[in-house]
Amino acid sequence: MTTANNQTKLAQFDEFFSINYDFHINASVIELAQLPSYQQFIENMPAPFKIASEVNSIDQNALRPLQAAAGVASQLMEHLNLQAKKMDLLVGYILSQQNEASMRFQAVKFGGGGIIFKAKDPTTFITSDFIELKLFFSDENTALYCIGEIVNSELVDGESQHKVIFHHIREEDQETLVRNSLHQQSKQLQALAQQRNQAKNTEV
Repeated sequence: MTTANNQTKLAQFDEFFSINYDFHINASVIELAQLPSYQQFIENMPAPFKIASEVNSIDQNALRPLQAAAGVASQLMEHLNLQAKKMDLLVGYILSQQNEASMRFQAVKFGGGGIIFKAKDPTTFITSDFIELKLFFSDENTALYCIGEIVNSELVDGESQHKVIFHHIREEDQETLVRNSLHQQSKQLQALAQQRNQAKNTEV
């Protein structure tokens, strides 16, 4: 039975654009009595996730003043971009060490409002569970830490599929998810256009 409160939570998921995309997550249930406040959530956030966010912010702040410049400044910007990519690889490796196999699940969709992930055992998670989440985007060398609430569970192709909205997430991390979703959409559209062009060339 869908309650008005649950309908509101389901709508929260759809407040942001979301995209179908496969990536790994770590997920574990938090007992309601242990659910942290937002301040406790920030204080308990694993250090690698805090460092990754700070590095990303520093990179963006360093590059922004040079984006409208030309000449020598553009060469400097290219150099800084290369250094930022090296740092991203290093941070990505550090974050990958947080990906614990015992708590690993496959996510199939994400956006600024939440994620959808699969679990083979239908008893592992249920609707209304609060869960600790680590989201790993290996091709972006990024990972995010947050707390979510499962607002819907259903059986899809023999596996439980859980829709999660974010209960605690930093604003900068939510912005990162929005950027990532738009970036992945752009990549998917480019790939689709390339496939269509190849198909046309084959027909000629």
